[in-house]
Amino acid sequence: MLTQNVNNMPGASSETETENDHRFPRQEAEGDKASRNAVSVISKLADDHLTLVRNISTCLAIAGVVVIARSIRLISKFQTASEIPSRFIEKNVSLRGKVQSVTENGIQVEHVPIHVPVLSSLLTKHRGVSPSQLLVSLAGVDLTPEGSLWLQKNLEPAQIVWLKLISRQGETIHCFVTPSKRSAWTLSLNEEVLKLGLARTAPVHGVPPASRLYWRLHKRLHRAEVKAEKKGRGLWKEDSRWERVSKALRDNVLFRLMRRLFKRT
Repeated sequence: MLTQNVNNMPGASSETETENDHRFPRQEAEGDKASRNAVSVISKLADDHLTLVRNISTCLAIAGVVVIARSIRLISKFQTASEIPSRFIEKNVSLRGKVQSVTENGIQVEHVPIHVPVLSSLLTKHRGVSPSQLLVSLAGVDLTPEGSLWLQKNLEPAQIVWLKLISRQGETIHCFVTPSKRSAWTLSLNEEVLKLGLARTAPVHGVPPASRLYWRLHKRLHRAEVKAEKKGRGLWKEDSRWERVSKALRDNVLFRLMRRLFKRT
């Protein structure tokens, strides 16, 4: 009874509350101090390894760019036609090239890839090797000897051209070729030689005749050929009246017989 009375006294209750009030702030202070210590330790670790983290991030970024660049082959230099990915041809990707020469077989072109500082040198496969040339044929075009001469005169060495990939045949790529400076021609060279009557349309090699691409290309080429035919250019040039009469006389059997008789006498 006495103990209960003592605990129930107002003075005892107040002393207990005072002790609790002093205890809680002390625990809060200790908790704050521990939190500050943890933050300090983490901050110190971050500061000490900040350079390492930055270097790792940079390396990962470079590695990612290299992997992406190599996978899509944007900055790869193609030395031969077989090195060109099939998906490039299927999607009719345009490549940039530098004209080296024009021969009876086609246009010799050196591929000029997209240049990216540092990465281009890292991804170069053929260091120290003289660059090979791609053999480019004008797709859907059958050139005449005059057409080959025209290309030799109008395509300067080291001139930059765009090659729209159409198909591949061995080490020859069939393309629509367009000069990068389009002030001289508004059309591709394929259409230009047809428009001048220096070539005839031919089947587009490697493209299914029933495909939409085939008919779209054939339409462009046929339109250029019709222009040459209407204007009488090149292959479609009509002989003059005197030339037609002379040709008819040369082909006449009686005229040839008379020439033989005069030669004998």
